[in-house]
Amino acid sequence: MRNLNRRKFLKGSAAAAGIGLCAPSLPSMLTGAAATSAVKPKLSQFDYAQVTLLEGPMLDQFNRNHKFFLALDEDGLLKPFRERAGLPAPGPVMGGWYNDSPDYDPPKNMTGYIAGHSFGQYLSGLARAYAVTGDKPTQEKVQRLVKGFSATVTEKFYQDYPLPAYTFDKTNMGLLDAYAFAADPMALPVLRHATDAVLPHLPAGPQTRVEACAVPHKNISYCWDETYTLPENFYIAWLRSGDPRYRKLAERFLQDKDYFTPLSEGENILPGLHAYSHVNALCSAIQAYLVDGSAMHLRAAQNGFDFVRTTQSFATGGWGPDESFRKPGSGEMGESLVRTHSSFETPCGAYGHFKIARYLMRITGDSRYGDSMESVLYNTILGAKPILPDGTSFYYADYNNSATKFYHQDKWPCCSGTFPQITADYGISGYFSAPDGVYVNLYVPSRLSWKQNGTRCTLVQNTQYPYNPEITLRLQMDKPESFAIYLRVPVWAGPGTHLAVNGKSTSIALRPGTFVPVRQNWKNGDRLEFTIDRPVRLSPVDPQHPNLVAVLHGPLALFAVGDVPSDLNRTQLLATTQRGVDDWQVPASAQGLKMLPYPAITNQTYRLYLPVTT
Repeated sequence: MRNLNRRKFLKGSAAAAGIGLCAPSLPSMLTGAAATSAVKPKLSQFDYAQVTLLEGPMLDQFNRNHKFFLALDEDGLLKPFRERAGLPAPGPVMGGWYNDSPDYDPPKNMTGYIAGHSFGQYLSGLARAYAVTGDKPTQEKVQRLVKGFSATVTEKFYQDYPLPAYTFDKTNMGLLDAYAFAADPMALPVLRHATDAVLPHLPAGPQTRVEACAVPHKNISYCWDETYTLPENFYIAWLRSGDPRYRKLAERFLQDKDYFTPLSEGENILPGLHAYSHVNALCSAIQAYLVDGSAMHLRAAQNGFDFVRTTQSFATGGWGPDESFRKPGSGEMGESLVRTHSSFETPCGAYGHFKIARYLMRITGDSRYGDSMESVLYNTILGAKPILPDGTSFYYADYNNSATKFYHQDKWPCCSGTFPQITADYGISGYFSAPDGVYVNLYVPSRLSWKQNGTRCTLVQNTQYPYNPEITLRLQMDKPESFAIYLRVPVWAGPGTHLAVNGKSTSIALRPGTFVPVRQNWKNGDRLEFTIDRPVRLSPVDPQHPNLVAVLHGPLALFAVGDVPSDLNRTQLLATTQRGVDDWQVPASAQGLKMLPYPAITNQTYRLYLPVTT
């Protein structure tokens, strides 16, 4: 396939296209409906720019990732594509998974695993960061990368390439986000030709890993492609471009027979499957529901995610030890505490978890999805170690009985790509819009700006939650307006949970496990003071190990540091008390047992699940 320059790409192509209801909102410069969905969700997602993170750990993590990826060498990012296209390829070799290498020998040596695999994710993360910040250098970098990539688009890239669907899906997403969030009109024409380049290297339909392995292959990595994740972004490509080819491709790769149909019928077929990619695939089922109106695919996504939350999850909200789902009733979750240190694929898993939870939240308005996002936020991703300048990345959370925080052995792995995406998505995960008001999903320092019935409104949230139970929300408004503010009451919230409006206690029933509407005629300066009672509770790792329990205080899972007494009992653990902002103690001995939340752990050896005698 010949290479095409920017002018040829743009000639005869539509430079602007619209977006349907199921994808994140576009900035106003790119509106105009090219395609629409069959289903309108109950809740809508705010634009990235409408939510501003205020001072706190989420903003710190977002800023760190934004700065890091903004500084990445552009020639280095484009190098594997230029090399495979036979073009001059200046710039540094990033190494690790990102560049071809003669040393690649899976699974013993993964250097050179998937050349260019995470380019689309880095592009997506930067495009979303621009949508959040409006930072012009970020937009310019996105557009330069799209232009540079356009000159490399060729079918040759995928020759002798183990995971074409895996890498193209990320490229697809990056180009879609460059168009939608960084206002790059070149991105959609580039995507059209990038799709032409990959199609000869894709199978006729979705393949399980067993099916992929049945095809003659050069090495084991050719068995690991993820065709079943393609439909989500193909559907979004149709919504943003109006090109019917993308919708047909989405339908072509839906993994109905082996995945969605059994899930829709209530069959838990997760055990043995690769964990992250199959959670991510649930988002394709959601898109099939939103775009095509398929109720079967909605049931599949709901049941699949329910199975993840109820049969596959640790107390942290993380799941998939050794990147694999386990058989319920086997005791393998408990056994993993001594068999592996690879307990949860954190940036990737958290990104996929947030994504499917947001979809289901918007469709159902069910607060349990917000509860699960909160758990994953505070107990996994906010405790991730930062990416190092050479691409060394945090990958696995460790829940072993002798656990530490550690970096992945390979540079630029998949989690280096999802990390900037999820931190850019923090804001849009915090609030949702409804015709009658707003839903407050996450209790984080932030500011939401929107129009309610034409009235300009701002909601400013100040809190140190979950380390402190108190949350204050203040309204700034042009004029009084009637609407509802829905507050998520976590399912575990205790009887001391309390709400006051403008200093006066309300009689509103604060039922745990629901969104509670606070409905009135709001005016400038009104405030809500919400206090969430955070009881201490215990959670066993699985039914086969009832005496291995994690301690939770509100949404926080607590990790023991130091020597763990051998004679702990439930009464002692339930007496765990908070001594400082991020410091808890179990009165288990004269010295006590120190407990920390995951973000507070640095170089200590720690333990999540503690043995109890009674």
